[in-house]
Amino acid sequence: MKPTSLPDNRQAVDFFAIVQNKIDTQQLLERTGSENAGANVLFVGTTRRLTGNLVTTYLEYECYEAMAIKEMRMLAEIAHSRWSDLRIAMVHRTGVVGVGEASVAVSVSSAHRKEAFAAAAWLIETLKQRVPIWKKEYWLDGSSEWIHPEMTEQEQPPRGQET
Repeated sequence: MKPTSLPDNRQAVDFFAIVQNKIDTQQLLERTGSENAGANVLFVGTTRRLTGNLVTTYLEYECYEAMAIKEMRMLAEIAHSRWSDLRIAMVHRTGVVGVGEASVAVSVSSAHRKEAFAAAAWLIETLKQRVPIWKKEYWLDGSSEWIHPEMTEQEQPPRGQET
């Protein structure tokens, strides 16, 4: 008798969301999981306490939600054209995000780890560059500043000298 494979009953549908509450990373892993996936990579970006010599108290995110979701979908389409058999979930938080809390999560599954890692890395880097989400950092000294999403930390202007 010939062995049969079990069907994967999960929908192979990518997932994109902008949320104001805590990101449920387990839900993202479940959304991207598949019987055909040998790898599921989860990236979680969190608010760190120190940025250089500045002590962060919290971050605040704003976005143009309709455009952000549209851009996330476009990034997923590009990822699907570069790597095969992906399932993708991307979620970004808006509002106040405290130190140690997740502000963004990207989950990618694929048949093989090399593709899952490559796609996840590309998606988070490109999301940070292209998706219309803006971050304001609040520091312990009472100051705050909007951070340009298209610039790396090293390219950011000195505090108080935004371009």
